[in-house]
Amino acid sequence: MKAFVFPGQGSQYCGMAKDIYRQYPEAHSLMERANEILGYSITDIMFNGSEEVLRETRYTQPAIFLHSICVAKLLGDTDALMTAGHSLGEYTALCFAGAMSFEDTLRIVSKRGELMQNAGTLNPGTMAAIIGMSNDAFEDLLVEVRSSGVVQAANFNSPGQIVISGEIGAVRKAVELAPAMGARMAKELVVSGAFHSPLMKPAEEELKASLDKITINDASIPVCMNVVAKPITTAEEVRKNLVLQLTSSVRWAQSVETMVAGGVTSFIEIGPQKVLQGLVKRIDRSVTISGIDNANQVAQCLATKEEQ
Repeated sequence: MKAFVFPGQGSQYCGMAKDIYRQYPEAHSLMERANEILGYSITDIMFNGSEEVLRETRYTQPAIFLHSICVAKLLGDTDALMTAGHSLGEYTALCFAGAMSFEDTLRIVSKRGELMQNAGTLNPGTMAAIIGMSNDAFEDLLVEVRSSGVVQAANFNSPGQIVISGEIGAVRKAVELAPAMGARMAKELVVSGAFHSPLMKPAEEELKASLDKITINDASIPVCMNVVAKPITTAEEVRKNLVLQLTSSVRWAQSVETMVAGGVTSFIEIGPQKVLQGLVKRIDRSVTISGIDNANQVAQCLATKEEQ
């Protein structure tokens, strides 16, 4: 069984999707439609913007969604029977699975980016990667540093790779203590807020209000959602989990394990970069992994489909 997986924040790069925009009229039209909906040129930021501007959450999120969904739509009918996305990428997965329209997903993703950026300003926080630590030692680390402030696991990315998120003092104390408690590496990340932590709470109610205004359908194929790490198809559960996702851990490693247990043997990352391919490889080496990011890779995939 094949699964499409969609990347989240951090996969953006300057010039992303520019070749796809130029070579595929369908993608060109979709990206121009996105510019109209957003009221500014997201394509100019994607193609010509600086890394600093592209890294702003309010721009990063619609840019990655747009790149990924354009590739997915160019591939047309696929035999992917399950899908998932990492944090922001979950919205792309839901759009791909027909749970939300392109227009509504773009608007929600843009709103989510603004809300998360604003929450980061209101409740300053940070994130850090903790590498090579056992689960027990990691739990001990969190207990040790919580006296310094709010901190929790934000992303369970792969075995031995966990990202923490929370108040600056608590996260930095964790980075300081982690090596002595068994971590191979602990490094603070360059982010604009403490994503997937209680510090995102100010964004939660507004996101829920925005989601309540759009139509969410049952998904046509199961979407293994971040919060619960299990396949979801019903609109009610989709809506609930998207709200919870802002302040909850992204259980990516557990989601991939669930998909493999459900029969997925091939993972294809759709969108910018190769982040998820690396994570999936560390989670389960028995599966096949590939990715489609640029125009050449789209062309190769379409040529292969024609031959079959």
